[in-house]
Amino acid sequence: MKPKFWNWLDDADSGERTLMLNGAITDEAWFDDDVTPSKFRAELNKCHGDISVWINSPGGGVRAAAQIYNMLMEYPGNVCIRIDGLAASAATIVAMAGNTVEISPVGCMFVHNPEAMSIGNVSDHKLTIEMLKEVKESIINAYEIKTGLSRKELSELMDNTSWMCAQKAVRLGFADKIMYWDDDGGSDVVSNDVRQMLPRLSKAMDAFFEEQSKIMAQTKSIEPPKIDNRVSADALMSRLNIIIH
Repeated sequence: MKPKFWNWLDDADSGERTLMLNGAITDEAWFDDDVTPSKFRAELNKCHGDISVWINSPGGGVRAAAQIYNMLMEYPGNVCIRIDGLAASAATIVAMAGNTVEISPVGCMFVHNPEAMSIGNVSDHKLTIEMLKEVKESIINAYEIKTGLSRKELSELMDNTSWMCAQKAVRLGFADKIMYWDDDGGSDVVSNDVRQMLPRLSKAMDAFFEEQSKIMAQTKSIEPPKIDNRVSADALMSRLNIIIH
């Protein structure tokens, strides 16, 4: 029996259920007797109220991720996605199902074009290419709903196999907020002393760059000494005679 790639945790005090998605999301596991879409749905339907979904996955099968996405989108309660390490490839599809998506300050997201292996003649390979194009469009659907970016922008991100740190993921709309950071974009765990130092550090950096600009300006204003490289014909002949003799 293949192990499930999901795990439900129950909070006895609050009654909230937490879904942990760790490791690869494999298509093959969905066809194992112990790991089926119906069993996942049955476990999901045991939940009441809000749920949290923690993701740390390199991705995997698009079909499996699509099924999880649909189930979470259909879930009547609030779904909070929390990316604590990596949400890559197909795992980003699941992440798009969150009512809110939070990402750790040390977390990353990664999007790319779908991939497949193809065996056969020219016609078979052409069919695979067309299939991959359509799969890409279906993935873009999920990204577009969440981010609001244009399909062209999303397609280019996938073409470029784009990595996103927490700040970039939020800026592009793949995530809504960075975990452990306050609404002003600062970390809740940063001390007040450190925060008070930031304006002084900024002023010091401004002064440094201003001084560097002055130095560069002075350097440009200094004219290099003029060197007369012209030599008379008599002097050249004299040198030649010395060399010859």
